[in-house]
Amino acid sequence: MDIRTTGGPATAEEVAAVDGLLGPPEAVHHHLAYGGRMLRTRRHLLLPVLHAIQDRAGWVSRGALEYACRRLSIPPAEAYGVVSFYARFALEPRGDVALHVCDDIVCSLAGVEKPEGARLAPCLGLCDRAPATLTERFGAVYEAVQTPSSQPSGYPGASLLRRIGVVDPDSIDSYLQHGGFSALKRAREMGPAAIIDAVTRAKLLGRGGAAFPTGRKWQSVADAPVRPHYLVCNADESEPGTFKDRVLMEGDPFALVEGMAIAAFATGCEKGYVYVRAEYPLARRRVENAIALARERGYLDFEIEVRRGAGAYICGEETALFNSIEGKRGEPRNKPPFPVEVGLFGKPTLPNNVETLVNVLEIVGGEFADTRLFCVSGQVLRPGVYEVPMGTPLRALIEMAGGLAPGRTMQAVLLGGAAGSFLTPEQIDVPLSFEGVRGIGATLGSGAVMLFDDTADMRQVLLRIARFFRDESCGQCVPCRVGTKRQEEILERMFERRDGDSRADVMLLSDIAQAMRDASICGLGQTAANAIASGLTQLKVLDA
Repeated sequence: MDIRTTGGPATAEEVAAVDGLLGPPEAVHHHLAYGGRMLRTRRHLLLPVLHAIQDRAGWVSRGALEYACRRLSIPPAEAYGVVSFYARFALEPRGDVALHVCDDIVCSLAGVEKPEGARLAPCLGLCDRAPATLTERFGAVYEAVQTPSSQPSGYPGASLLRRIGVVDPDSIDSYLQHGGFSALKRAREMGPAAIIDAVTRAKLLGRGGAAFPTGRKWQSVADAPVRPHYLVCNADESEPGTFKDRVLMEGDPFALVEGMAIAAFATGCEKGYVYVRAEYPLARRRVENAIALARERGYLDFEIEVRRGAGAYICGEETALFNSIEGKRGEPRNKPPFPVEVGLFGKPTLPNNVETLVNVLEIVGGEFADTRLFCVSGQVLRPGVYEVPMGTPLRALIEMAGGLAPGRTMQAVLLGGAAGSFLTPEQIDVPLSFEGVRGIGATLGSGAVMLFDDTADMRQVLLRIARFFRDESCGQCVPCRVGTKRQEEILERMFERRDGDSRADVMLLSDIAQAMRDASICGLGQTAANAIASGLTQLKVLDA
């Protein structure tokens, strides 16, 4: 039985978009059926095809989706489950231009206003330029324009940022003039075992938030007997208040390519993917250009493909990201097995984020300084990305960013983004190291540092965090799907109460938080209550 969607056939424009990516359709033989692995290998092209359709037509119609399903041999119901999962795909007609306005924590503090016809969006990763917008123009020539972004220049003492604002990010010759690809040359002289040993001895911990020992991860992939091996650069930084990877990709894209080349050589990866969030069009273009130029000049001996995300915070979780690349809903997988054994396409996979891979250049070059990038935003005079040695006091970082506006006093600092913890003014002398923040019950997370002065409405901030997690939960597991919704409802009820007695609700929130930590499949559910719990206890918003 042939079950079809409704909505009419694909338009000529939509057909051209699909065929432009997949090539012309092969002749159909009505008495010959193709199946098995030949068809399954095309499933991973679903998201690129959906992007091609929307870039051309402005939305994904049922007719276009059905045509894509025939080309990729995917059941329409499965494809609809994928396209409806991602926030950036539109399933209803819209105009030739789409304006996305961020209404997340930092942009709300900056007084964001929604223009008529605009769509509100979660954090766009432009917190240093709040309030932030993203404009998309659809048609034969697709264009996406972000809020203009100020990039920090390299400054004395900077290591990872020393080329930002100095090297032309579109010129490989400029990169070479500043020592580019010298670390890759050195790595090839050292050999894979020596590289992994150097990364291990440097005690580099992952900079994406989990802080897993990088050397141990690399060794596990290198030792995996199953082939092929995949390298995945996680550039889907969707944590509110986090934008360091964007700055690196926009300002120093060749460094990322060089870091990936070293990682692939050390661990025997035959192919690499860079998964860039959809809200970073400039970063994506510059990384694609850097890959093409590096390959043209002979610096790349393995394939790297750039994949565009589609608006799902959950895809920052490594196994959800794998599913997304494979053309599926971005839902996390149970562990074990772990990615180093069974990852992308069921093969051993090395997942690292952008900052981690750029650090590898310093390690191989013998100049590793164990610095950390922090994204400072909110009610601070000079928001931006700052590089400081591990262990630097939080107070010193805030002073580097100019501190608060004159006459304002500090109310709180949110460390680690929406999944982090609130600190009081009395705690800002904490050293910014994994051990230091752990001592006060906090985490460095993704490196986000948001400042709130005495004008901020912390109740609204907590509610925005609760709404964020409710929206971004993939819904796969009950503790997170139900818990994030109940968390939001209880907060709203507590803040509306007039008698001030919220003890029962506080206890209920605590029980829900424990259930999410214990039973959620991934880190989203396990950390969804962190900031809210610390806000209620540290900031005492119920007494305000």
